[in-house]
Amino acid sequence: MVDITHKNTTLRIASAQAIVKVSKPETIEAIKNDTVPKGNVLAMSKAAGLLGVKRTPDILPDCHPLPIEYTGVEYEINGLEITVLFTVKTIYKTGVEVEAMHGASVVALNMYDMLKPIDKGIEIHAIKLLNKKGGKSDFKNRFRTDIKAAVIVCSDTISAGEKEDRAGKAIIEKLEASNVKIEDYIVIPDELDIIQNKAKTYQEAGIDLVIYTGGTGLSNRDVTPEALIPILDRRIPGIEEAIRNYGQERTPYSMLSRSIAGTIKNTLVLALPGSTNGAKESMDAVFPSVLHIFGVLRGARHD
Repeated sequence: MVDITHKNTTLRIASAQAIVKVSKPETIEAIKNDTVPKGNVLAMSKAAGLLGVKRTPDILPDCHPLPIEYTGVEYEINGLEITVLFTVKTIYKTGVEVEAMHGASVVALNMYDMLKPIDKGIEIHAIKLLNKKGGKSDFKNRFRTDIKAAVIVCSDTISAGEKEDRAGKAIIEKLEASNVKIEDYIVIPDELDIIQNKAKTYQEAGIDLVIYTGGTGLSNRDVTPEALIPILDRRIPGIEEAIRNYGQERTPYSMLSRSIAGTIKNTLVLALPGSTNGAKESMDAVFPSVLHIFGVLRGARHD
């Protein structure tokens, strides 16, 4: 199965349809009057769909087992056609499009099975996804495309040329995937005044996003939070909590990180861990949704 361990848990909704076409009006009347020999077609087919949607990963090998937290089945009868509308909801890391289509298919197939003794001309048509919601596709093209960023690596050893930077490059990769332009990428030592001055300089230059990596731990030289907190206009605890919560689900050591998020006027400043995994996971935790902040800071609405 596809690796979804890096994804965030969000509300996922999908609706699908299937159309069952009968060959004579008497079949529709038997359904409406509940005179089909095998029983109540609509109720039993709904039950079959509820059972079927929960078994989707048992028969489709690449589907992840996930919690089905809502299933809705509706019918629309128009002439000789019965449209099955099937909706599935979950709060999980991956979508429920296949589950919705599978559920609609099972409902339609059960209707076929119950109706075939009285109608030999039944057909199933138009099994398709109607709509879906949730996940990163919901945020595509919803953010500004002119955001400029600077990435700052805080490390004595990397600054001295004793080690190669990987965390900063992981951050840049994620930013570029989110259509953020990289205006600058530098490596500096763990010096409080240098860290402060860089944030102020980039803010004055009109940089929208300044991301530090490194110096958020608990060693004597980890001073990035101490440098940034005094110059921030406002802290953003929700971003900090999201980063740590995401990391804590993957390693128990994330609770030791002192990641920082806040603003200097309209510039967002983030201080992330210096390890490659820590930086990458922190970016996965909040991007691209954190980009919504730039519409808010500029007074724009993104409903």
